[in-house]
Amino acid sequence: MSLGKRATVGILWNLADQFARRGISIFVTLILAKFLAPEDYGLVAMMAVFIALGQSLMDSGFREALIRLENISTVDYSTAFYANIFLGVISYGFLFVAAPYIADFYDESRLIDLIRVASLTVVVMSFQIVQVASLSRKLNFKAQLKASFPASIISGGLAVVLAYCGAGVWALVAQMIVNAVVHTALLWLMEGWRPTRQFGWSSLRGMYNFGYKLFLSGALDTIFQNLYVIVIAKVFSVHLAGLYFFANKIKELLVQQIVQAIQKVTYPALASVQGESKKLKDGYKKIVILMTAILFPVILFVGAIAQPLFELFLPEKWYPAVPYFQLLCCASVLLPLHSVNVNILKVKGRSDLFLYLEIIKKSFNALVLFGTYRYGIEAIILGQIITSVINYIPNSYFSSKLIGYSVREQVADFMPTLLVAVFSAVIGFYIVETVDTHPLVLVVTLPVFMSLAYILLSFVFNRSIYLVVLRYFSGLIGSRVNGMGS
Repeated sequence: MSLGKRATVGILWNLADQFARRGISIFVTLILAKFLAPEDYGLVAMMAVFIALGQSLMDSGFREALIRLENISTVDYSTAFYANIFLGVISYGFLFVAAPYIADFYDESRLIDLIRVASLTVVVMSFQIVQVASLSRKLNFKAQLKASFPASIISGGLAVVLAYCGAGVWALVAQMIVNAVVHTALLWLMEGWRPTRQFGWSSLRGMYNFGYKLFLSGALDTIFQNLYVIVIAKVFSVHLAGLYFFANKIKELLVQQIVQAIQKVTYPALASVQGESKKLKDGYKKIVILMTAILFPVILFVGAIAQPLFELFLPEKWYPAVPYFQLLCCASVLLPLHSVNVNILKVKGRSDLFLYLEIIKKSFNALVLFGTYRYGIEAIILGQIITSVINYIPNSYFSSKLIGYSVREQVADFMPTLLVAVFSAVIGFYIVETVDTHPLVLVVTLPVFMSLAYILLSFVFNRSIYLVVLRYFSGLIGSRVNGMGS
């Protein structure tokens, strides 16, 4: 099977994983929203950045290093396993000690116990890094689905019961811990690898020299992704921080799952041909075309019907989060391109460029945040849209130098698709704002209407890309059918 087809099959399985797991998460989130207040989500938002940093330290890029290794050994796997457990314990120790200081920063004493309990997920997840890396190297995302789906159901069900019984924010903490425990246990059952007593210092140095730059990059990204919540909670209120965090959570459940699925699959797929420049470029170009043709309309259409979606599924206390959600969707449009561009840096082993690039981008993001926070939350998110557009330039520049796929070529491949998707979404948004009808009618009919408009406009104004996508998926479906019939 070609690289493109392997990647697509992997993406489809990974999307199934994401949709199954996130679909349960969406359902659970909607139920929890009926029992929990914005302040509960605000508390989770306050500690999210610190737990995410602990997870970044625990991983320290070992997962990506394992995926990238061309000739991997049992020593490499065992070394990474023990290193992750050690780093997981260290991370938990830091978070346990830092909890009172974090609570003092926010002037919120409840955070002490919340952080100390929720941080246990870092230790639990340290036991699954090697299993995930091994399955990802094989592009076996079907097995990962079998592990993540039951974990989402069990942890989500427990969270709903606890929220109904009045546990408040602790229902969300319990969901995090139980999900990590069940997911890790099932991954051990699905993946037959078991650690040996082998440990290689040379293997550790090799993986760490590659991975620590990714850890620093990831830490920077984690800080700046959550910096917005930190600023909102500190400058405005826990209530507004909860609304923003909830809007961002819904956006991630509906949008970022697709981006993560593509990034998770394209990295090992492209890494498998890292030494073949022409094949790497051709595979990358096809991924960009196919990815943007699907993701641009999905992201923008979801934002267009946000108002009736919230009215249909959520209590009125969450309606103020609608404009936040819509702006966050706009800020996420280029995320697929960002993710694949930075994957090229990792595939080529240029974690140094990856780190330098993150420093440059995050410094710019900080400047924009500093200039926008005093004007309100909408201005903060508008700043995110601006930085997303501008940050595409350095992301694509370095990738073009490594594989010869220039920025001009990339823009030519995705800009017509983006314009058609934007126009189709604007039509849908206009209908939402002008037509007075039941939200269910809009939620059911508008996606169909916008999709038809997108397909028709693509056929008329973007026919070359339209035919590439059509031929590709027709061939993929045909090959799968023939494979099942043989």
